[in-house]
Amino acid sequence: MSNSYVDWEFAKTTGRTLVAAGPTVSADEAAEEVGAIRAAALRAHGPVAETSRLSTPDSAPEALVVDRPTWIAMNADSMGAMLNPAFEQIVSKRGSAPSGVGAAIGGKVTGAEAGALLAFMSSKVLGQYDLAPGGTPALLLVAPNLVQTQRELGVDAEDFRAWVCMHEETHRVQFTAVPWLRDHMIAEARQLATDMAPDQERIQELTKRLAEKLPELFSNGSGGITDLVTTPEQRAKLAELTAVMSLLEGHADVVMDDVGPAHIPSVAHIRAKFTERRKGAGAVDKMLRRLLGLEAKMRQYKDGAAFVRGVQDKVGVDGFNAIWTSPETLPKPLEITDPGAWVTRVHG
Repeated sequence: MSNSYVDWEFAKTTGRTLVAAGPTVSADEAAEEVGAIRAAALRAHGPVAETSRLSTPDSAPEALVVDRPTWIAMNADSMGAMLNPAFEQIVSKRGSAPSGVGAAIGGKVTGAEAGALLAFMSSKVLGQYDLAPGGTPALLLVAPNLVQTQRELGVDAEDFRAWVCMHEETHRVQFTAVPWLRDHMIAEARQLATDMAPDQERIQELTKRLAEKLPELFSNGSGGITDLVTTPEQRAKLAELTAVMSLLEGHADVVMDDVGPAHIPSVAHIRAKFTERRKGAGAVDKMLRRLLGLEAKMRQYKDGAAFVRGVQDKVGVDGFNAIWTSPETLPKPLEITDPGAWVTRVHG
């Protein structure tokens, strides 16, 4: 039944068709790069475990080095596994499901949209911890994007690989050393998807509001299209999930920079160039980021790193690691910009 909502196979085909070509490399160079990324991911284990004081069990799978089409296919599978139960819940709430030709066409349209979004994202993502609901979670490193970004920044290739792998290994340790976190994130995302699904009346109202409010969506400080399509209650729920995402990204940024000096000679130079690059996106890129609310997310990642540093300054790394105790000890939206409030609530 769930396949009638989004045709995920069609999303993969669309994504593969639209994906931008990667940087030009020979077959030998590509094989060498894949080997070098894999080695950098392995070398990141010890320093990240030591700095974060969290350890991944030996049974956890190693990082996978992938190309853009593979990243698209794996993310389409994960999105399907994440959202299909939410679609089923929505249908059981409404009491009817689309059927026949209409459902097939609808599935193709949404599949095309999902594929286009995945194609756009597949050239941006350096690495990702794929939660793979219902499957085996894995750390993905996107080889062509590491090569392209390193060339664009003009930084040392070996140091850049190591730096990215430190960040992504921190995500791997977050989800493998904290066993409940993956299930918690999947459950929260599914619940949010179910709650945010609009009914027919709301779709008509949103279409009208979209025409009126479109200019505001591109303004500085806008949360993008989510500001428009969510109710205040949904935004509160979204803020809770975003606070946790900010924590995960901020923690990975702090660990990668703390590990850096001892293992990556040019870490300060890489960080400076990377931060500069985040600011200097092209006009179309900036427009898409604003529309999708990605600019707001960038600000939240900064908040996340400031939060982690703020907590560690007060209670040290071990005191900070109390954050991984249970869903109740994760930061609330207001605490992300006020580390002292989290310390008071959790440590008294």
